[in-house]
Amino acid sequence: MDKKYCAYICSGCGIGEGLDIDALASTVSKDMSMECKTHECLCGEAGRAFIEADINGGVNTVVVGACSPRVMQNEFSFGDDKITVRANLREQVVWAEVKPEEGKEPHKEAAAFLQETAVDYMYMACTRAKKTALPEPFKLESINKTVMVMGAGVAGLTAATEAAASGYDVLLVEREDKLGGKAAGWRKSFPTVAPWTDLEESPVAALIAKVEASDKITVKTGTEVARISGAPGDFTVTLKAAGTKSEWDAPAKVTVDEQELIDKGQKENPNEGLKVYTEINPEGLKIGAVVHATGWVPADVSQFEHLSPSSPKVVTNVEFEKLAAAGKVPANVAFVQSPGGAEHDKDFPYCNSVTSMVALKQAQYVTEDNAEGKAYILYQHMRTPGHMELFYKSAQNNDGVFMTKATVTAVEEAGDKMVVKAADTLLGEDLELEVDMVVLAAGMEPTTLHENSINLAYRQGPKYNDLALFDGYADSHFICFPYETRRTGIYTCGGVRKAETIEETIDDATGAALKAIQCLESADRGVAVHPRSGDATYPEFFMQRCTQCKRCTEECPFGALDDDAKGTPLPNPTRCRRCGTCMGACPERIIGFKDYNIDLIGSMVKAIEVPEDDEDRLRIVVFVCENDAYPALDMSGMKRNGINHMVRFIPVRCLGSVNMAWIRDALSAGMDGAMLLGCTYGDDYQCHFVKGSEIANKRMENIGDTLSTLGLEAERCASAQVAITDYDKIPQIINDFVDEIVEMGPNPFKGF
Repeated sequence: MDKKYCAYICSGCGIGEGLDIDALASTVSKDMSMECKTHECLCGEAGRAFIEADINGGVNTVVVGACSPRVMQNEFSFGDDKITVRANLREQVVWAEVKPEEGKEPHKEAAAFLQETAVDYMYMACTRAKKTALPEPFKLESINKTVMVMGAGVAGLTAATEAAASGYDVLLVEREDKLGGKAAGWRKSFPTVAPWTDLEESPVAALIAKVEASDKITVKTGTEVARISGAPGDFTVTLKAAGTKSEWDAPAKVTVDEQELIDKGQKENPNEGLKVYTEINPEGLKIGAVVHATGWVPADVSQFEHLSPSSPKVVTNVEFEKLAAAGKVPANVAFVQSPGGAEHDKDFPYCNSVTSMVALKQAQYVTEDNAEGKAYILYQHMRTPGHMELFYKSAQNNDGVFMTKATVTAVEEAGDKMVVKAADTLLGEDLELEVDMVVLAAGMEPTTLHENSINLAYRQGPKYNDLALFDGYADSHFICFPYETRRTGIYTCGGVRKAETIEETIDDATGAALKAIQCLESADRGVAVHPRSGDATYPEFFMQRCTQCKRCTEECPFGALDDDAKGTPLPNPTRCRRCGTCMGACPERIIGFKDYNIDLIGSMVKAIEVPEDDEDRLRIVVFVCENDAYPALDMSGMKRNGINHMVRFIPVRCLGSVNMAWIRDALSAGMDGAMLLGCTYGDDYQCHFVKGSEIANKRMENIGDTLSTLGLEAERCASAQVAITDYDKIPQIINDFVDEIVEMGPNPFKGF
């Protein structure tokens, strides 16, 4: 692309009042060798026409100094064959100006400081424009748009019918011999319409009928997935008979003595049948995306011995539902929602709002089937969200249902009855209930905790490796990207994602099917899925300099990279989310994108002017994650919170993409400090690219050794994490770091 540049500076939104626009334009034209024009409102109709006139005259690379690149994106988009780079002069320069304290005069050089900041941002934007190349989308030679749905319960049936209704072929794989899953055996389901009091028939039969009537859905029952390899739009799936081993199952270790017994027929061979699956499809099946809907299993409650779980008259809620479906509901039943005992305030494992509502539903069975029936619900926490509060109230109004908060201390057999002892009740007295049966509220554990139903042929392993973050639920980002897993093109719904009612599961499965379709269409266009939806770039590798260190393959959060026997990375571009973590990991700097690479960001850092020997003009570069930290920074500007004039912000795709070379080069060039500002990570929040902030934090912990070789203090580098709502905290975080740098004094490398 032969570039023809032009820069534009907007004087609207207070920019013209805070800056000398003409002087700024003149400086940019002179130092950047780029014509620079001004306009009072670039985002308006007249402003866009002003730029388009130059585009019609041959300009194809536009630099806009105005508002944040997060806003007015359509107004400053001029086509896929044009490059637009934005300089944030509004939120992060003019609106971020530090106002003097009441009664105090502004700093005598405040206007000069503001002008210097604007100049640096324009320099960086012009440099970025010069270093940016137009993206060339990665297109598969042939894309498969079949959606495979794993599991044929409510979630799987719904996902299959929704994908088929959208015009996509579906392969529905179910390990059991029939469709329907657990809900097929349920007596009733929760109310879904007003007045939210009456139980309803299960929708499973209707869903099965829709699947069987669709010519877009191919059903495989009694079948499991043996292996999934490839990438979105080009997955290869191998199937096996349910319950058999596949050749990829880890073979059991057999001693020499054991092998002798096996050879004599005196011991069973634990590895027999490893290749049985090949009888189904030895050549593999081509699909484009996966919806994982293998459901849940009841959590184990056998460890609570004081509740007599081994007694035939003590059952789980799942077992009681089967009895109810068969019409075998006892007249007097106690529903125990919490184990009680020493840790009285805790619920059973994986207990949730669904188990609360199941107790209310099953209590209704008791009163429906027995004229004098009594149901006792003993709980620590009763959760009935939304309209289900009306369902809860209807149970309260049922004379046959008794509910109280209570600590169950014991469940004991007494002849043909069971006695439930409870303390700390709402009645203010202990209880002893004589009942025919006790029902324990077993929670809903995702199947991913008990089996490897996904069986991925990925370098990072056959399972999801993010389960610890979500108590076993297979989700990638529980705040912003539901249905996502850390494996692009594979989407979860139903019990493997979270505990849900049937109504919630149907909505969930619809969303997962649409996400799978979105992924297929994005792969077809050669662009990324969320969070960088529509990004046409992808990482390019200069393999001649690869040292096979494997850092890129190990640190990639999404398994986008496999490797060969030598450790050379094997990219799968349609798996990639374009976070750039591989680029940040590479010590040889051989990975980059057309519009985001080591040289580009490094050149932006070098474009910042570093004044010499002036303690009022120290320079601190802050690499800011575009997902949470950058929006929070913008909002801080909107609140006019003020940011120290010594700081310069550079947006990055993710802190995981920050290569430590940028930090070293910045400090070697005389920068006085460097900071990383990214997404919060941990139990209560999460980096948009799963572990980018965490990886960057670890890298920064290790940079102290490098700085010491340069004779610099490790404290000149720092990292911090913020949530998008922390806009009022950002000034303090930044300004505290600036104060530390000021106390240390200027970088001794200045002037070299």
